[in-house]
Amino acid sequence: MKVVISLGGSLIIPDKIDVIYLRKFSKFIKHFVKKNNQVVIVCGGGKTARKYIKDVKKSKYDFESLVGIESTKLNSALVASYFNSFSLVPNSLEEVKKNLVKNKVVCVGALGFQPEMTSDGDAAQIVDYLKADFFINMTNVRGLYDKDPKKYKNAKFISMISFKDFFKTVKKLKYTPGQHFVLDQYAANLVCKKRIKTIILNSNLKNLNACLKGKPFVGTVIND
Repeated sequence: MKVVISLGGSLIIPDKIDVIYLRKFSKFIKHFVKKNNQVVIVCGGGKTARKYIKDVKKSKYDFESLVGIESTKLNSALVASYFNSFSLVPNSLEEVKKNLVKNKVVCVGALGFQPEMTSDGDAAQIVDYLKADFFINMTNVRGLYDKDPKKYKNAKFISMISFKDFFKTVKKLKYTPGQHFVLDQYAANLVCKKRIKTIILNSNLKNLNACLKGKPFVGTVIND
């Protein structure tokens, strides 16, 4: 299988670098690729990006998108180090494909400078370019809710949603650098346009394993 995982910055650095989780995650992926699978890990900027963006807003220059993009690259270099491939963080779709053939695991942040897009958009581009079997978005919530579960106790979990209904939800949101939503507007548009089956999961690796094996799992499936 060819799998693209958008690994949320909230899992990489929830407050400080989560070394324990990254060790477990990398061990899981290493075992998975031994079975003739390939994985692209697209790293989000998370708290690192938001801290920089907060301070950059005080500047008279519009550097918000730039520091957000660089934060994803910094995080991808960090995650790549857990796979002993620190120097192999690509910067284009062509480099992703080339490195994937050679190494089976590729860690990547933002590809080039694409304002108004988070790492989820890059992940969706990679899925489409590679014709991957899975697009999995791993974040710090178990999936999609009808409203923010951290703010509203009555938020309802959505286990399945159509491309049409999902895009309606995303269209209501206004893009902001460092935004925190299950998928950005660009990614949502692309997965809906290309009909890319997308799965949103939390950090639980047993749950990820069940998903990859086609067994019951907890998460949200965006599909027809």
